[in-house]
Amino acid sequence: MPGGRLTQQERQQIATGLADGLAYAEIARRLDRPTSTITREVMRNGGPAGYRADLAHRATERRAHRRKRAAPRGSKTLTEDYGRDPEAVRAYEETLTTVFIASGTPKMMARVMACLTLSDSGSLTAAELAERLEVSPASISKAITFLESQDLVRRFRDEGRRERYGFDEDIWYQSMVASARSTAQVAETSRQGVAVMGRGTPAAVRLENAARFLDFVAETMLRASEQAREVLFANPAAAPGDKADAAPDDPAGPRPDQG
Repeated sequence: MPGGRLTQQERQQIATGLADGLAYAEIARRLDRPTSTITREVMRNGGPAGYRADLAHRATERRAHRRKRAAPRGSKTLTEDYGRDPEAVRAYEETLTTVFIASGTPKMMARVMACLTLSDSGSLTAAELAERLEVSPASISKAITFLESQDLVRRFRDEGRRERYGFDEDIWYQSMVASARSTAQVAETSRQGVAVMGRGTPAAVRLENAARFLDFVAETMLRASEQAREVLFANPAAAPGDKADAAPDDPAGPRPDQG
């Protein structure tokens, strides 16, 4: 972390700031720390509602002790070709995993998603996932099965006929569409309850308002997803000296709109 690791006293100030309803930026300003430091600290230690200074401090000490004993075996793969800071990569992977968990993804599945997201190849075999995450093949198999059921991971074979797992950018679009459809279904079910509860009654009014709100949200999500879809496939200009001047081949095959 910039300026050194957070102290126990600083963590207590973070907890106090959260209890007072302060924004991350304000807490960071009071501690003279980057906002990203505060955000990462809170998200990897229970989130705004579950953050506790003492538990966060002990968890950080345990993580530091584990790193001293042995660096993760997969860290070299993520850093050797691009001069990345291994500590920064590990911290960011933890943050990304925590955000996935906060969005409702089970922990092991969130770890797999984060690992695949940060892989430059965009795909990994089950053995590679198990090695990078230092878990059993059975844990990977269970996580992949869940992610496939949610259309969050795709399975395919490479030239050596090995099964690989990964996702292309279109998965984010498909995920948003699925979320919008789910929201629309809740809206329709709420609308059906109006007649059951008796139009004009407090319960019916509540259901009707919820239906109108959710309809609007679902329609907005679908429209925004369609409008923004092309952003997923943009290829930002590589910075001078970058080793990757073009987007890597899509491991999952052509996008639906490419035939």
